[in-house]
Amino acid sequence: MATDYATLKKGGWMRQKQKNYFALRIHVTGGHLTDEQMAGVSLVAKKYGHGYVHLTARQSLEIPWMKLEDIEAIKAELAKYGVQPSVCGPRVRTTTACQGSATCPSSCIDTYALAQEIDERYFAKELPGKFKFGVTGCQNNCLKTEENDIGIKGAERVEWIEDNCIACGVCVKACRENAITLADGKITIDRDKCTNCGRCAKACPADAYEEHPGYIMSFGGMFGNHFHKGRQLVPFFESHDKLIQICDTVIRFFHDNAQPGDRLQFAVDRYGQDRFDELIRETFAKSEESAKKEASEPLELSDWKLRTDLQK
Repeated sequence: MATDYATLKKGGWMRQKQKNYFALRIHVTGGHLTDEQMAGVSLVAKKYGHGYVHLTARQSLEIPWMKLEDIEAIKAELAKYGVQPSVCGPRVRTTTACQGSATCPSSCIDTYALAQEIDERYFAKELPGKFKFGVTGCQNNCLKTEENDIGIKGAERVEWIEDNCIACGVCVKACRENAITLADGKITIDRDKCTNCGRCAKACPADAYEEHPGYIMSFGGMFGNHFHKGRQLVPFFESHDKLIQICDTVIRFFHDNAQPGDRLQFAVDRYGQDRFDELIRETFAKSEESAKKEASEPLELSDWKLRTDLQK
């Protein structure tokens, strides 16, 4: 019986140049693995491979030198430790994320929690081409979100609390955009210059800023055989439900308009950048009630393979 390499690749088993050997890609969400999961990966690498793993560019692990005949035993062994294979090919890939507010003093959002939510909602969904999400916690942009089909960057709106302010000027020095001025003991924020980085609030020694976390999104990024920097199409916003609603819109757009092997930007170029921009802005303009309703429901997509078969 012939080996179904396409199905194996779909399940995270990458062919090596050595016959009948595979590198198994592990499903890692947001760059996060428990000690138990790492122990399981280590055991499998030692028992079935050559005793080492490879760290991929997208925060995953690959265990090389897996033999074809050991695949089922390897999957069962890993499952004992809560480890699953990842996916490859034309589908939503694992979401990457920095450490976020759990440990990073610069972060504006809980990146890992968001990465988990995105992963649960979209991971492995069948699409015409691969689709990547990246989440970073702040303007330092450690995850280089603009390299992803959808990039999500943590940000925040700040409000000065006059009664708490000691007029020390630390926030003025912390602002890299010269958006804050201090005169006669009062702080003024130039909203046109403000990039919602939140550095002022995080630097303030007197808790004189109220922080309102939110998001900055980019669309259409890729970095490989073709390069394109993701574009920001809507301003900073604070609604988590709106974030999910926009992500749903983009996934549906890609599902319905892309051709086999496309990345998001290829489909956008064919569809029309202006038309796509308008689609995103129309979604952004929808009511909060609409966003809440959509975010509370699972994303449903028609059978893409059936659609493409009917188009032939």
